[in-house]
Amino acid sequence: MSSQPVGPSYYADFSGLEGLKGGLKADDPQAIRAAAQQFESLFTNMMLKSMREAKLGQGLGDSQESDLYQDMYDQQVSLQMAQGKGIGLADMLVQQLTRNSAAKAAAPPPASAPAQNTVGSNAAGADAIGFVKKLEPYAEQAASQLGVSSDTLIAQAALETGWGQHIPASGNGATSFNLFGIKAGSGWNGEAVDARTTEYSAGAAHSVSQPFRAYGSVQQSVDDYVSLLRGSSRYQQALGTGANVSAFAGALSRGGYATDPAYVQKLQATVASVRALRAAAAAPSLKILAGLPTNAGGESS
Repeated sequence: MSSQPVGPSYYADFSGLEGLKGGLKADDPQAIRAAAQQFESLFTNMMLKSMREAKLGQGLGDSQESDLYQDMYDQQVSLQMAQGKGIGLADMLVQQLTRNSAAKAAAPPPASAPAQNTVGSNAAGADAIGFVKKLEPYAEQAASQLGVSSDTLIAQAALETGWGQHIPASGNGATSFNLFGIKAGSGWNGEAVDARTTEYSAGAAHSVSQPFRAYGSVQQSVDDYVSLLRGSSRYQQALGTGANVSAFAGALSRGGYATDPAYVQKLQATVASVRALRAAAAAPSLKILAGLPTNAGGESS
């Protein structure tokens, strides 16, 4: 890891950020890596700043000057972390941006493809930030009813549907709005659609076709998910787990919600992605890297 300091202008040079954004549009691998590291640096610095602000009152040696030097130190720590292994966010972003570039190179679906098969995205490809923002109001409402974090619920929907790109659909392409991969068992009296899903037996994955519940809207899907968790004795330990993703996902797995042995780890990683995306939508400097306007306010897997 390099110990060479970087000038403070690195963090406030928006023309430099715009240059990185231009490199992303050109699908330059080096620009993608640089943008991902810059994103992680800004994100890490924002987390450190939030932690500093959470302290109780002023210390004996605290002053405006010490706060300034502390902020400069945090910036250097953030940059050094991003240039090394960091927290893994840069690697994740490189993979996602590379996949997005490959998807753009492929021919888009026919214009007649039903747009309602995705939530918060268009037919040309995934829009993770759009997916997150579309689900935010529904997730906030459901989170208050379940006693869990809205980030966790958005992440679970993202994990179950591939960020809205693989929602179970009928034979004619009509979406089921099933965001949480809930199966249509014998006790389900509503509409259902058949879709292929991955199940695990003795640690081995295999693809099977199973019926999934179908809804008339996103709100119906979220409401049924809340009813399922609150009404089933199998999932009671998942309720009231707050921001503890491991406790929430572990309780669902033990209750039989998912057969994937890595479900807890996958949900934890997806929650980290959701939090990064929400931070990008909220912070002007991160919006530039994410390509956003800066004037904007199943059950088995």
